[in-house]
Amino acid sequence: MRYSVESDPESMARAQAIELNVSPKHSIEICRELRGMELKMAKQYLEDVIDLKRPVPFKRFKRCVSHRKGKGFGPGRYPQKAAKSILKLLNDCESNAEYSGMNTDALWIRHLRAHRGRINRGSMPRAHGRATDWDHYTVNIEIILEEREGKNGQ
Repeated sequence: MRYSVESDPESMARAQAIELNVSPKHSIEICRELRGMELKMAKQYLEDVIDLKRPVPFKRFKRCVSHRKGKGFGPGRYPQKAAKSILKLLNDCESNAEYSGMNTDALWIRHLRAHRGRINRGSMPRAHGRATDWDHYTVNIEIILEEREGKNGQ
C-alpha cells in the first residue's frame, strides 16, 4: 500500500498499519486530534485516553454521543482500543526515526491519517431463514513524523 503524501526519507520517518481490527470512526477522530502535535505530547495524550483521564472530542461522528466533563467540552468518548493501536504505531515510527539518526525530541506529527480498510463480511442467522449482516470493519493508518527545525540547537 502506498502513502497518500510524498515524504523525504532523509528528514522524515514513516510507518503504517494495514487492516487493523479497530473502529474506523474512532481512528479518524483520534487522528484528527493528534495531527500536528509533538510526538511526546501525542503519546501522553493517548496514554491519558487509555487510562480514561482525557476524552477524545468527536466532531464528525458525534450523533448520540454524550458530552464529557470539562468546561466547554462537547461530545467525546474514550476509544481505548483505537488509542492503543495508534500508540503502538507511534512507537514504531519513533523507532524508525531513531534508526535513521533523527533527534526523537524534535519530532512532530506531519501527517496522520486513517482510511477505511477492507470489510470482512459476516452474517448472523435469524428466525424464519433470514440473516442479519454482521460485518467486521478494518482500518488502515499511516503516519509521517518530521524533525522540527531549530529544536535543541539544530
